[in-house]
Amino acid sequence: MADTVREIERKYEADDDTRLPDLAGIDRVTAVAEAGTEDLDAVYYDTADQRLAAAGITLRRRTGGRDAGWHLKLPVAPGVRDELRAPLSETPPPELTALVRSRVLDGELVAVVRLRTRRTVRVLKDAAGTPLAEVAEDAVHAWPAAGAVDAGTAGAGRPGARWREIEVELVGDGGAGLLDEVGRALTAAGVRPASAASKLARALAETGQSRDGAAPHAAGPDERLVHGSGKAAVKAKGKGKGAGKRGKRGPTAGDVVLRYAREQVRVIIELDPAVRRDLPDAVHRMRVATRRLRSAFRSYTKVLDRAATQPIGVELKWLAAELGVERDREVLTERLREGLAELPGTLLLGPVDARLRIWSERHRAGARDRLLDVLDGPRYLALLKTLHAFLEEPPLRKAAGRPAPEVAAGAVLKDYRRLARRTEAALAASAGRERDEALHGARKAAKRTRYAAEAARPALGRPAKKFAKRTKRVQQLLGDHQDSVVARGALRELATQAQRAGEGGFTFGLLYGREEALAVDRERALPDVWRKASRRKHRAALRP
Repeated sequence: MADTVREIERKYEADDDTRLPDLAGIDRVTAVAEAGTEDLDAVYYDTADQRLAAAGITLRRRTGGRDAGWHLKLPVAPGVRDELRAPLSETPPPELTALVRSRVLDGELVAVVRLRTRRTVRVLKDAAGTPLAEVAEDAVHAWPAAGAVDAGTAGAGRPGARWREIEVELVGDGGAGLLDEVGRALTAAGVRPASAASKLARALAETGQSRDGAAPHAAGPDERLVHGSGKAAVKAKGKGKGAGKRGKRGPTAGDVVLRYAREQVRVIIELDPAVRRDLPDAVHRMRVATRRLRSAFRSYTKVLDRAATQPIGVELKWLAAELGVERDREVLTERLREGLAELPGTLLLGPVDARLRIWSERHRAGARDRLLDVLDGPRYLALLKTLHAFLEEPPLRKAAGRPAPEVAAGAVLKDYRRLARRTEAALAASAGRERDEALHGARKAAKRTRYAAEAARPALGRPAKKFAKRTKRVQQLLGDHQDSVVARGALRELATQAQRAGEGGFTFGLLYGREEALAVDRERALPDVWRKASRRKHRAALRP
């Protein structure tokens, strides 16, 4: 994996005759040390339609300076990016291109902009001589890279652009307060906050290459994934009776459902590189987004054509299952570790911690390799392309043009009735495997009902929020029961392995008994939790 550097900085621009102030004495800064001047030469890569720039992502090949090589910058938060670095090579390295696959799809990465920068660096230090921040003063010259000029202007070429930029980047424990203080000193001297989010954004704009003639959005994420294309929006507004009165009647069902669907697609695409990098909670969040999107397809069939969304739902279910292999192992391992930690030392017989660690790592290695194969495979790529196509041409039905509240309420209550049937069946089922399976089915129904209510919040407001919260309590109780069922299966496996190794399975058997008792407790609690969640007044509040 490429090396990663967290970049926390503020960007400014200044006229050629603007002099930078002396920053000594600001916050904890007691000295400003000259760090020399560098000549940097960078070529930026993107697709022809600038998918990376639209997402606030930059991929460049840079020579000169202390960190020559390939750099991929992924947005984390405003003013914060993760820079992943790889050694110099002639073509973009696979370890970096894999991280932008969810954006690029099967598009070709080509050189779009070349920047030459003369950089003068000053280091802000505290009284102990510890660096707090670096102030880089850049004289930038940008022009279209070779091969990036349109055929119609190839003879004359496009004009280059020049500007002066100042970057203030934290090093060590400088802190955001230092950036604020430095920023105030710079603006007092006539320096302005940068008009573009990055050098690439400004270079594209000033060399006439930005899409629609403007710099990519400073916030970073592709707005089309949230708000949709103009074509899709027009179709949503034009469908159904009463669409012309949309301004008076509020958003249509199509508006609400498509916005929810777009948000889930955005999460899937943005989390792809985080999952590949094995960042905390990334797998779980991506899996939840796939489930929410699939649930929306199944709940809002009056808005989205089931014939078109059902095949996508099948692929989303497959992806969620593949993501679940790793996620379920993480959750299960943590549950078993907590169980062992709660036992007194006198009941920890044999190398139980080591046995659990070996079991977990064996499952983790296989799950991780399998997940990366999935993300690099053709089936996942096809799903991503299908999701992009879905957003461009959503398969809207007639009800998409109807007022959102009435359609949303109907969808939520339909899912609720399904949940009620499954819950009542589970409560009546015989104890043991039959009840376990019935409760698991009720849990899935609760999750779907909750997601339907969450999607309906823009249309139904507070009642939908409360309904989702009550349904979540049911889901969590049933989820805890199901986790106990899964944990008992793992404990049987661990006890068997321990016995075969001559270690004894007493401790794992003890945990098994505790999980069994927990499941019985959850079964006893279900009727009361369900009664509170299913009161008629809660359902009546959803009606518009």
